Amino acid sequence: MFFLSVEDDLMRIFAGDKLEGLLGSNKLGLEDGEALEHPLISKMLERAQAKVESMHFDVRKNLLKFDDVMNDQRKAIYEQRREIMDAESIEDLVVDMRHQVIEDTVKATIPPGSYPEQWDVDSLHTECHRLLGIDLPVKKWAQEEGIADNEIIERIIDESDKRMAGKVGRYGANIWRQLEKSIVLQLLDQLWKEHLLNLDHVRQGINLRAFGQKDPLNEYKTEAFGAFEHMLSIMNETITQTLCLVEINTQGNEDLQKMMDQEEQEMHETRQDPALMGTGAPQQPQQQSTVQPMQQKQAFDENDPATWGKIQRNAPCPCGSGKKYKHCHGKIVQNA
Repeated sequence: MFFLSVEDDLMRIFAGDKLEGLLGSNKLGLEDGEALEHPLISKMLERAQAKVESMHFDVRKNLLKFDDVMNDQRKAIYEQRREIMDAESIEDLVVDMRHQVIEDTVKATIPPGSYPEQWDVDSLHTECHRLLGIDLPVKKWAQEEGIADNEIIERIIDESDKRMAGKVGRYGANIWRQLEKSIVLQLLDQLWKEHLLNLDHVRQGINLRAFGQKDPLNEYKTEAFGAFEHMLSIMNETITQTLCLVEINTQGNEDLQKMMDQEEQEMHETRQDPALMGTGAPQQPQQQSTVQPMQQKQAFDENDPATWGKIQRNAPCPCGSGKKYKHCHGKIVQNA
């Protein structure tokens, strides 16, 4: 004995038209609230349940195929991450990212084949300031006779390269290259985790596409690829914006260099095989070599950052300002 109030969803999806016609005409002579005991209804419900079980079986069968789609993306990201960690400098990578962002921005505001009066130079000027931190005379360029979008791209790239070269000159190539690697790895990890969460949301409801006569696996592949491409685009833009806007407090450069060296050492250790790490004994000489020079430093002077030694980022700044070290001498400032 079955009741329509319990199984109405299954009946509506898999036997809706026939059942609606049968019950709508009341050919079975059923009263409101009466149990549905007719053999014809029982057979329809059995067929609907069989179809539901078949659908769930197909869902479970595709689970590994869904994992393969995500695994292909995971391999690409992990390979790029290993290359970044193993490289001494990722200057070429961040330069390519910045140039690609500039080209995409110009193409979005200056459509190919359009006339100068159709160009959105205001948006281009705003985007250059937001992403690159430079105020460019884009409107003046657009008024030049015979100028093309490729020439504008070259001018923006040239100005951005000069700005970044100036940063390297101010802070030193060693510090800047380590900062580049640290920022790229942090943003890559953050955006990758957000991408995985997004794919989980897509995956939870993708099997409902089968009701629209669409293959859930193909639909998932399409959406996962689109989301991956979008993540890479956002990553290029975010890395470019962060590196173009970030500024380093040059006071206490010695401590900043030590912090960078320590982070580089930690990244190097994570690349090693854990089986070769043992109990950590091989790292003991490195610890001794960093402690002994600290003991030989001159007396503490609150006006001389060179005498402060290693300061925790959340500790009070030794200069006596009352601020945390990360917000005072140890801060990294981003210009809005």
